[in-house]
Amino acid sequence: MKEPKVSNFSLLVGIDWADQKHDICERSVDGKNQRLLVISSKPDAIDDWANSLKKRYPDKPVAVCCELKKGPLVYALLKYSHIVIFPANPATVSQYRKAFATSGAKDDPSDAMIQADFLMLHMNKLRMLEPESASIRALAQLLETRRKMVQNRVDICNKIIAALKNHFPLVLDIFPDRDTTIFCDFLDRWPTLKEAKKARKSTLLRFFNNHNARYPDINEKRIRDIKNAVPLTDDFGVIEPSVILVNILVSQLRLLIEAIDILNKEIKTRYRVTKDHFIFDSFPGAGPQMAPRILVAFGENRERYETCEELQRLSGVAPVLERSGNQEWVHWRRSCPTFLRQTFIEWAGLSIRYSFWAQAYYDQQKAKGKHHQTIIRALAFKWIRIAFRCWKTKTPYDETKYLNALKKRNSPLLNFAVQS
Repeated sequence: MKEPKVSNFSLLVGIDWADQKHDICERSVDGKNQRLLVISSKPDAIDDWANSLKKRYPDKPVAVCCELKKGPLVYALLKYSHIVIFPANPATVSQYRKAFATSGAKDDPSDAMIQADFLMLHMNKLRMLEPESASIRALAQLLETRRKMVQNRVDICNKIIAALKNHFPLVLDIFPDRDTTIFCDFLDRWPTLKEAKKARKSTLLRFFNNHNARYPDINEKRIRDIKNAVPLTDDFGVIEPSVILVNILVSQLRLLIEAIDILNKEIKTRYRVTKDHFIFDSFPGAGPQMAPRILVAFGENRERYETCEELQRLSGVAPVLERSGNQEWVHWRRSCPTFLRQTFIEWAGLSIRYSFWAQAYYDQQKAKGKHHQTIIRALAFKWIRIAFRCWKTKTPYDETKYLNALKKRNSPLLNFAVQS
């Protein structure tokens, strides 16, 4: 990626955004002239200001620094070809402010000036925002939305479990998978053990069969357990409030199940029409849920990263080395996009079951006494390097080819796998 220079721009702008207004600092590239102003966050106000920049500075683009990578302000500014956005880490702005305002004073105009300082003094350390294609950005938003929905589903399930333990714990044994339609339908029809006991065996069997749970032995055991179960409590002061709570939560769970199903279908459809999906389908353990996330992590713009180290650092998978005097230590990289890091860490964990060398690496590190999470992070570090090469060369991953390369280098990993 070409390193940006202050001389490439006609104006340096720092924006401290807010819900109702945006504080702006406009500074000339030589730093001699500066203008502070406040505009409304309304679309027409942003449009008027952006168009005024084009009229005042028609020759070169305008550099804008703000503490955002996405959101209404960024979406509004991205449509203007004469504006180049440089996202700044909010933590960096905060630390910079503290360095020169030890009292802890904070003001919106001063934060806008700090971001203009970043552009003037440290532009080479900032990365221009180069958005992916609309299709990739849409897929990315759907994937992040799905992740949040899945977490909401887990939270709702946990609340249902806690409520059922107060009056109907048996249903948790009957249905080990709680994020399912059959679980919701059962609780809607038989919210208490007393009502479940009243049901005929044929009725229960028909219910299980209608939900494609056609396992004779399992269903017989379920029915037997229901008929023989001892109530946890007969106290209506406990049962009735718990039933009401479960009914409310089950209705929410049902909506989340349906929503995730809709998102899964939409993600699958959009992923299949991307031109690079064949690369990410080839990665061990990727599967229908993880492959689209890895694709979005890399994107379509192959000029976005020059080396795999850039992505390793950006994702937070690469550790941080600190030195002081004769001491040095390594620690977890704290500042990074959480969803991006989760994508690579989760994929690395899944790959162990599907990749021979990944399993061998995990066993090798485990034998050395390393912790599970430490090994998974190290494995993710390796996978990014491999995936980066496949992405750059537009080549699907080939496990046999990679194993032959390890054999050619006489890798100790293969020697360990043979010995074990």
